[in-house]
Amino acid sequence: MDTDLKKMPVEDRIRIVEDLWDSIAHDQSVLPLTPEQKAELDRRLDAFEIDRNTGRPANDVIADIRKRL
Repeated sequence: MDTDLKKMPVEDRIRIVEDLWDSIAHDQSVLPLTPEQKAELDRRLDAFEIDRNTGRPANDVIADIRKRL
């Protein structure tokens, strides 16, 4: 199958990966959190409840990253 995939146009392979990723995202509730992930989410929620800092808009963060590239 590996050689079959390599013969496909890149655009088609990207579409397959996107479709696969979307299907995983749709079913993510099936994936349990690890204890470490749960602890990190709890830590972040506690920090938010203390300072109510909502963070920065994603567009601002992305713009800052692009400036550094």
